[in-house]
Amino acid sequence: MSDLLALDFMRQALLAALLAGFAAPLVGVFLVQRRMSLIGDGMGHVALAGVAVGVLTGQEPVLTALIAAVLAAVAIELIRASGRTTGDTALAVMFYGGIALGVVLISRSSSGTPANLTGYLFGAILTTSRTDIIVFGVLAAVVLSATLVLRQRFFAVANDEEYARAAGIPVLRYNLVLAVLTAVTVVVSMRVVGLLLISALMILPNATSQLFARSFRSGLWWAVLIGVLSSVGGVLVSYEAETPSGGTIVLLAVGAFVTASIATAVVARLRRAAHDRAERHDHEHGPDCGHRAVEHDDHVDYLHDGHRHAAHEGHYDEHGHDDEHHRAGAETA
Repeated sequence: MSDLLALDFMRQALLAALLAGFAAPLVGVFLVQRRMSLIGDGMGHVALAGVAVGVLTGQEPVLTALIAAVLAAVAIELIRASGRTTGDTALAVMFYGGIALGVVLISRSSSGTPANLTGYLFGAILTTSRTDIIVFGVLAAVVLSATLVLRQRFFAVANDEEYARAAGIPVLRYNLVLAVLTAVTVVVSMRVVGLLLISALMILPNATSQLFARSFRSGLWWAVLIGVLSSVGGVLVSYEAETPSGGTIVLLAVGAFVTASIATAVVARLRRAAHDRAERHDHEHGPDCGHRAVEHDDHVDYLHDGHRHAAHEGHYDEHGHDDEHHRAGAETA
C-alpha cells in the first residue's frame, strides 16, 4: 500500500475516488426516494456534450461539463414542473440529444480521439490531474454541505410532494437545488466511473443499505460507507488487475448488493427457524378464533394461554409470553 501511495498519480486517483464515493450516495438517496434513479445517466450524457465543447474550444472540460449539466438539470425540473411534458420524456430528450451532440462535437476536434472519448464515457481515473482534484474537492464540499443542511427538506419533498406543498415547503425550489447537486455530483464522478456508469455509484450503495438499514439516517451513512469502499477499493483492484476503473468500481458495488441480499435473506431465515415450536397446539388460530391477534414483523401472532403462537408451515411456533409482548410494547412507546 505504501508503494502505491508513493506514486503521485495513484494518490490523486484515490483522492478522486474518495470524493466521488462520498458525494454520489448522498445525492442518490433522494433520487431513489423520488424514483428518479436514472436521472444521473441523463446528466452524464449531457455532461459529455459539455466535455466536447471544452475539447473543441480549448477550455477546461470539467468546467464546461459542469455548466452543461447544471443547465440541463434546471431545464428538466422546469419542464417537469410545468406539467406539459413528463419527467421521463424530458430526461429522454436530454439523454439522446446530449450524447449525440457530444459525439458529433468531439469528432470535429483534432484532439477528440476514440481513446479520449472512451475515457470520459467509462472513466480514466489515472489521468486525473491536480486541477481536477481541486475542482472536485470544492464541488464535493458544496454537495456535502448542501445535503447535510437541507436533508430534512429534501426528504419531505422526495417522500410526498403534494404533502410538502400543502405544508408550505417551496417544492420547486428544493427540486431545483437537488437537480443542480445531481449535476455537480455527475461532474465530480466523471473521471472516476465515467459518464455512462455514474448512476451506478449514486443508486447501488443506497439500494444495498436499504436491505438492512433501520432508518433513513442510518441508511444514508451506510450508503456513503459502501460508496467509499466500492470506489476506493475499485481503484486499487483495477490497478492490480489492470482493468478499467469505472467498470471495476461498479462491479464491486454490484457485488456488495448481491452479498447483502443473500446475507439478509439467510439471517431472516435463521431468525424464523430459531423460533421454538409449540409442544402441543390443537387449537387452530385465525381471524375469528377468539384470541387476540398481534402483528409481529411480517406475520401475525395470537395470544393463547399466556403464550404468543404463530402459524408456520403446518405447525405453530412459540414466540414468547404475553408479558414479554407488553414489556416490549412499553419500551417501544
